[in-house]
Amino acid sequence: MPPILALLLWVVLLVALIRFDPAKTRTSPPLWVPVIWLFIVGSRLPSQWLGGDQTMSARAMEDGNPLDRIIFLALIILALGVLMARSFRWDIFLQRNLALAALMGFALVSATWSDFPFIVFKRWIRDLGTYLMVLIVVSDANPLEAVRAVLRRLSYLLVPLSIVLNKYFPAMSKQYDTWTGVGSYIGATTSKNMLGLLCLVSGLFFFWDILERWSERKQYRAKRIILLDTVFFVMTLWLLVTSQSTTSSICLLLGCLVIASAHNRKFKRHPAILKALIPAAFVLYVVLDFVFGMSGSMAQAVGKDPTLHDRTKIWAFLISMHTNVLVGTGYQAFWLGPRLQSFWENAGLGHINEAHNGYLEVYLEMGLIGCGLLAVFLIASYRGICRRLGNSPSLAILGLAVWLALVFYNMSEAAFEGGLLYTVFLMAATVPPERARIRVTNAAGFGKPAIAKRLPKPHLETSDVRTAN
Repeated sequence: MPPILALLLWVVLLVALIRFDPAKTRTSPPLWVPVIWLFIVGSRLPSQWLGGDQTMSARAMEDGNPLDRIIFLALIILALGVLMARSFRWDIFLQRNLALAALMGFALVSATWSDFPFIVFKRWIRDLGTYLMVLIVVSDANPLEAVRAVLRRLSYLLVPLSIVLNKYFPAMSKQYDTWTGVGSYIGATTSKNMLGLLCLVSGLFFFWDILERWSERKQYRAKRIILLDTVFFVMTLWLLVTSQSTTSSICLLLGCLVIASAHNRKFKRHPAILKALIPAAFVLYVVLDFVFGMSGSMAQAVGKDPTLHDRTKIWAFLISMHTNVLVGTGYQAFWLGPRLQSFWENAGLGHINEAHNGYLEVYLEMGLIGCGLLAVFLIASYRGICRRLGNSPSLAILGLAVWLALVFYNMSEAAFEGGLLYTVFLMAATVPPERARIRVTNAAGFGKPAIAKRLPKPHLETSDVRTAN
């Protein structure tokens, strides 16, 4: 099949799928704003899609691209407009999410001691857009269906597109290692790890949605949705295998185990067991890894590189650079200027721009204080998810799975600063103030507010909406 014809067929099938999707429910049009945002975050920047220079240089990392800035700014303004039209109660939301507010506040304040204060401020504003997109989703009249709609649309867009690009456009979708020359497929993303991350998110969503609807499988509509979910889950697994992303594969397995366990009758009767097992498993892994070097030993046992593809060398060199222990170098400011050049010239590990460990990345940028705030936020978020298991289990189950995947994923990749997995975690873990849904607007979510009235409580609402305090 000619490549152009394959791409055209993807467009036709995509439009038909969105139009006649059996899982389609009545959701507000503003949900397309976070879909577009996540499409960019989960694939490539607009300038890269338009054939812009994708080579990595210190200057390009500092300056960015004007087109990308304009598009991100436009989406942020649209998000603010949606939230204003919904009369979102910022004061109540911040009070009930103090840990998240403290983490983001400290990141902003870090611009004052950074070598690149203006760049820190710009990147903080850009990442603020991630939180605004999350708030659009969870402040919808039906947050559960809103999360489903956003993740489903994103998967519909990127999973088949990645398959088409891998098969018919290898010049765009195949990447070669600088040192070994080994090729790897990257689909619609910018690296094999990014493609693996996309598959991780898509796989968790479809597996969760299948089990959530399984009890209704005899109904005609549910049967069609489960069949469609299964097809996309298989496509996602195939794409994950082609990506050769070990971290994403392991995290997907862990997340699916959590989802399956949460639907097990034993754990439904005794949810406290599951609540305790999930963090205990991560703590046990960390202890075994730091004390006995389990990661390297396990990798060597299955014939993999015991240095985790030079990650241990990266970590050792970064720690030897001696940044400020307490406050770091500033939010997203470590990989800039002389530090970046020093790493590229002296580490002998290629032109990378991340620590391949989310916790180390936070330490380099915001020091021990930032790591402490991150730990408090993760613990508070986990407690908030667990509180909703009894009353509103659907999103809570997805939240547990994504929480475990996130904390494990960041052991060998960096995903705490506005990435796709982090954004999905926020969607499943964050609940806005109830009053955000008392005043409603027209169907588009913009314009003149309608007469204020109290809406029926959506599936996600509980009596305790504090998730991170």
